[in-house]
Amino acid sequence: MEKGSGHMAVIDLAAIVNRCAAKWANFTLSRVNDCLVRLGIFEGEFHWHKHDREDEFFFVVSGEIYLDFEGETVVLKAGQGYTVTRGVLHRTRADRRATVLMVEGDTVNPKGD
Repeated sequence: MEKGSGHMAVIDLAAIVNRCAAKWANFTLSRVNDCLVRLGIFEGEFHWHKHDREDEFFFVVSGEIYLDFEGETVVLKAGQGYTVTRGVLHRTRADRRATVLMVEGDTVNPKGD
């Protein structure tokens, strides 16, 4: 079986989060076929952006995040997820530190197109 890229290895989210002092961080945890599973640590606001070719899935592990769209905000709490459709302008923000799993195509630019 394939090793590397998160394959055949335990991924310890708590250990990764505890080692990270940054307010914003993005870690690739694993590659699953042509998608990446990423861990985001969010605190504050990210810039407005979009992904022209890929959808993006967010799943909140801890804390609470806001997904801002033009004219609308979706609030996600721990245990909730949401898929942003490709081409939709959005930003993420969190009043307090939050941890989020993201699933997206391996071609996505995490900072937006």
